Amino acid sequence: MLARNSDLNGVISSVEQLEARFNRKFNYPWVFLNDVPFTTDFKRRVSVLTDADVSFGVIPRENWVQPDWIDEGQAQEGRNKLVRQGVIYGGSVSYRNMCRFNSGFFFRHELLTPYKWYWRVEPDVRYYCDLYNDPFLFMEEHDKVYGFTISMPEWEPTIPSLWSTVKDFIAEHPQYVSPDNSMDFLSDNAGDSYNMCHFWSNFEIADMDFWRSEAYTKFFEYLENTGGFYYERWGDAPVHSIAAALFTRKDQIHFFKDIGYKHAEFAHCPQGRQWREGHCSCDPNDNFDFAQNSCLRHYMRLHD
Repeated sequence: MLARNSDLNGVISSVEQLEARFNRKFNYPWVFLNDVPFTTDFKRRVSVLTDADVSFGVIPRENWVQPDWIDEGQAQEGRNKLVRQGVIYGGSVSYRNMCRFNSGFFFRHELLTPYKWYWRVEPDVRYYCDLYNDPFLFMEEHDKVYGFTISMPEWEPTIPSLWSTVKDFIAEHPQYVSPDNSMDFLSDNAGDSYNMCHFWSNFEIADMDFWRSEAYTKFFEYLENTGGFYYERWGDAPVHSIAAALFTRKDQIHFFKDIGYKHAEFAHCPQGRQWREGHCSCDPNDNFDFAQNSCLRHYMRLHD
């Protein structure tokens, strides 16, 4: 979990729920990262919530702050433009730092290098259902790479040049594109344009060895060298989603329909038997799956 000291109450809420609904049975270790050291009080209040191992780490400065080679004048101009357009976090440098870190660096942190699998958890989210099966074992046994619960379109003004950059990369490196990829999730015209669909990355269960792979490493470096994380506002959600969709087989991306989850106003609530067996506290009607601006139907058509 990436968190600030000021997020303590939201962190406690998320950890408490996930422990009660899942991890009390499995005791998987927790890793908390911050761009400054966690306070003693933060560590004490969080560690008491679980019997599992808990680690607290600081992000290396070079993985977090805006690189020196970024033209600050151009970056400021890009931020001002998004502020004028009313885009959330449009003027925030720290949000861009977070998106870049989650895109290219979290899986290289020394506290995460011993691990292959991760479940990304955010402060102030909801976990609605009991989870009896181990999602990590499921992913491993079924040769999955990336798991999600919610998918939606990105704000187009935040990534105006991302897709053209992606197309340039795959033209130069066609060997990384899986023959059985999920381009139809990303595009409605065979890759000519991007339909803005992405897996909402505040919830991810995924294989860090994929992010550490040659294909993704080259891809991230290519994106990084354009400065788009700072000149625009490239999010880790479209970056992760595009990479997972293009560089893995479509059957390696998994929709965790049995995990009840809510972030901000968007929720996935399991339906029918899964709702009953999970003792889910969510309203089955409060479910973003097939809302007008959900991208789940784009994912489902991959398997039609």
